[in-house]
Amino acid sequence: MSRIGKKPVTVPGGVTFTIGSDNTVTVKGPKGELKQSIDRDIKVELKDGKIELTRPTDQIRHRAMHGLYRALINNMVTGVTQGYTKKLELVGVGYKASNQGNLLDLALGYSHNIIFDVPKELSVKTEQEKGKNPMIIFESADKQLIGQVCAKIRSLRKPEPYKGKGVKFEGEILRRKAGKAAGK
Repeated sequence: MSRIGKKPVTVPGGVTFTIGSDNTVTVKGPKGELKQSIDRDIKVELKDGKIELTRPTDQIRHRAMHGLYRALINNMVTGVTQGYTKKLELVGVGYKASNQGNLLDLALGYSHNIIFDVPKELSVKTEQEKGKNPMIIFESADKQLIGQVCAKIRSLRKPEPYKGKGVKFEGEILRRKAGKAAGK
């Protein structure tokens, strides 16, 4: 039995939740609007301000879908009420980030700057304080999209294990390796 799937999702005030005829869920709130299509086997109902999901059988596939869609709907409700924030840190000499609107200009130690077009659903901000590493801050209501964009930017220059240079998440702990052993 999926413990996560059994938990109802509470819908706070100011959030509208609708279920379409083709099993598409729409959540609107102060931070935006999100849509998600749900598997046709999973039944979604709104009862007394709580969203409840039920599955037809105890098959492995149905159990997996039950917990998955409950978590996705919960993330949507959290996103349209509070939103999500992710911070990337650029560690390395000469690594810089600047933005104009949703166009991100990254200097990551290559011979050329990387221009990254951030989707319009995300808001991007760059910070560069003296004595600290440059930061890129993303804010959005869509948890999946913000994670995907951050992973793509991180893949442009992954942190290497010897010096720790690269693009990493704020607070990410890197496993460091010892360098070459000293001479004889």
